[in-house]
Amino acid sequence: MPKTLYFGNLPWNVSEEDLNRACAEYAEVLSARIAVDRETGRSRGFGFVEVPDEAAQAVIDALNGAEWGGREIKVNEARPREERGGGGRGFGGGRGGVGRRY
Repeated sequence: MPKTLYFGNLPWNVSEEDLNRACAEYAEVLSARIAVDRETGRSRGFGFVEVPDEAAQAVIDALNGAEWGGREIKVNEARPREERGGGGRGFGGGRGGVGRRY
């Protein structure tokens, strides 16, 4: 079963091909993708790489904390995405700040 690894604090100019090349030294890369802003198309500074389960720790050990483009990157096992429910968090929906008048 493949594992998905999170790569954080990436330089803005890192491409999916760069990410693929960096990991290929340590594991077979099944997929690599950079998260991009939907409106601008620019990198959001993080990405995900899918590798075989047995190779995941080797990639983490080799690349977590490594310097890339002057930045110390973070590499760990990706966690499942949290649900983005609309209730109970205080974001949006009708609450004005105290003392605000319009």
